[in-house]
Amino acid sequence: MTGHELARAPRVPKTPHVALARVGVPHAAAFVLRQSPMQPNPVVEPTFLETLSHHWFGGGPWMYPIALASIFAIAIAVERFIYLFMQARTDKDKLVGELQKYVLAGDLRAATSFVAGQKATPLANVIKAGLVKVKSSDAIVQSALDEATLRELPKLERRTGYLSVIGNVATLLGLLGTIGGLIQCFAAVSKPGADPTLKSAVLANGIAEAMNCTAFGLIVAIPSLVAFAVLNGRTQQIVDELHETAVSVMNLVVNNRDKLRN
Repeated sequence: MTGHELARAPRVPKTPHVALARVGVPHAAAFVLRQSPMQPNPVVEPTFLETLSHHWFGGGPWMYPIALASIFAIAIAVERFIYLFMQARTDKDKLVGELQKYVLAGDLRAATSFVAGQKATPLANVIKAGLVKVKSSDAIVQSALDEATLRELPKLERRTGYLSVIGNVATLLGLLGTIGGLIQCFAAVSKPGADPTLKSAVLANGIAEAMNCTAFGLIVAIPSLVAFAVLNGRTQQIVDELHETAVSVMNLVVNNRDKLRN
């Protein structure tokens, strides 16, 4: 094409897609960019499980012993709650009141059958042990009540103290993970000849590991200690009821021994 023809050729308007094509952007892509203006991407909030997973893996290897401690704490707490609040639950006033009716009527066999027909709770077992020896001397009856009470106490206090230990251990594991993360931070910063950008990344990861371990350790420790306090209070309540009932049964038997018959 000659210079005269070039001069007469119509000029192509410099549209945005043509300008982009001249700098190496394909025509189709330029057309899309021209026709479809950039829209801001919507911010997607992470779910709870995603956030938990992020903090979990950011905590480092010390998260696994903390998780193991939480499994033991949950298992012990569930088992103790079921036993102390459901299986060992007894209406003391109702049980002693019904027993008193039979004793005052002088019907020892009916009293024994009534107690034997109750659910095998620690309170019922103590009363049953006293009624079995009711024809013996007062000292023997008292000894039977004391022996039954001492036999039931370990069942009530079993494994509850482990929750306190697990709570303390989980806190210490979190602190140990914190110390490990801080050691990693200071070692990365003080290492000679390291890339400053890598130093900042390792420093951030170490601090994250330290904080995550502390947080998860406290998450396990606080419920464990709360469960220990609740279960320990319930255990003490049942123990007090056992001692009170043993004294009530002893006084009932001593004061009405002349009325009791087979």
